[in-house]
Amino acid sequence: MQKYYKIFMSITLISILLLVYVYYKDSYFRNNPLGQDTINEIKQKEKELKYLVYKNYGLKVNIPIIIDDKIHANLYGYATYKNDNIRIVLNKKRFQETKNYMISYVLPHEYAHAMMFVFGDRTHENGGHTKKWQDICIALNGIKCNRFVQRDDILMEKVRF
Repeated sequence: MQKYYKIFMSITLISILLLVYVYYKDSYFRNNPLGQDTINEIKQKEKELKYLVYKNYGLKVNIPIIIDDKIHANLYGYATYKNDNIRIVLNKKRFQETKNYMISYVLPHEYAHAMMFVFGDRTHENGGHTKKWQDICIALNGIKCNRFVQRDDILMEKVRF
């Protein structure tokens, strides 16, 4: 009986330590800005997107990319046009579990929306996901230029080895 008690206590202690570690890690992410490596990857992708816009459309654009932690958790990001200002807002919470997806999939997707604003196209047809938008997204090397997030892609991102 003493043996089972020691095993039980060991498992309980390990579980508590693991829970504290996960809580600390989550709290640290929530209360601090994105890491410098992630910021650098975003800037590199932004540089690539600006180059593709110039190469494909002959335009030099400077669209601010804002990382916001107050966006609803279900939203990955959005492009906005207000008072002649275009900007892209990305959900900070989503970077914690799907950083590569946010940079490789979501950023080109939202950049394509921003380019639609640059071209003066503010259509609400199909949630802004028209054929023209899709063509822009593809020109910006968007990996999947679908209307909304594909849950299977995120799942595969999480289980990738």
